[in-house]
Amino acid sequence: MRTIGLIGGMSWESSAVYYRLLNELVRDRLGGLHSARCVLHSVDFAEIEKLQTAGEWEHAGEILAEAARGLEAAGADLLLICTNTMHKVAGQVEAAVRVPLLHLADATADAVRADGLGRVGLLGTAFTMEQDFYRERLAGHGLQVLTPDAAGRALVHRVIYEELCLGVVRDESRAAYQDVIGELVDAGAEGVVLGCTEIELLIRPDDSPVPVFPTTRLHAEAAVAAALA
Repeated sequence: MRTIGLIGGMSWESSAVYYRLLNELVRDRLGGLHSARCVLHSVDFAEIEKLQTAGEWEHAGEILAEAARGLEAAGADLLLICTNTMHKVAGQVEAAVRVPLLHLADATADAVRADGLGRVGLLGTAFTMEQDFYRERLAGHGLQVLTPDAAGRALVHRVIYEELCLGVVRDESRAAYQDVIGELVDAGAEGVVLGCTEIELLIRPDDSPVPVFPTTRLHAEAAVAAALA
């Protein structure tokens, strides 16, 4: 079994889900008392969030690159950035190490294509929904990506940072997300990418009239497949 390196803490709420999923998936694959071989570098998210807001992505990338080097030195054979938004600096992380980085958007796009879908709605932070780094990665797999309108994007972003990253899960926020999903479906979305690792704390498959693609689980599944290959 290869060792999985996790760049986490963005937020720790979703990193905890990553840890649980990796171990559950290995147990399901191998049985018995098997669990995942992994090492975790958990950053201080408050520091990263300030850099995001200030647009200081290169500085944030340096922090994650240093974390990646530490994980490689600790024996990681492959790396995961345990957040969608910080894949904006995936190139910096890849350049810092010799071991492979499994890109979250690639794992997600593979799942969407495997379901035979070509047009998806994307929910995530404002950075993920509005900037090119994530949408273009999905588009590179042949997918058409739809995002909410300005009001929808603001709502989705606010709930992530003010609620989900703090472990707060509210029924009224779930209902508001369902309204946003409904608008994406009306616009032609055949599925919805939950493009923020915390959204899976709020939205379940039966909360959407079309298939949802939970990026945390899909990323973890890809990592375990690679670790056990």
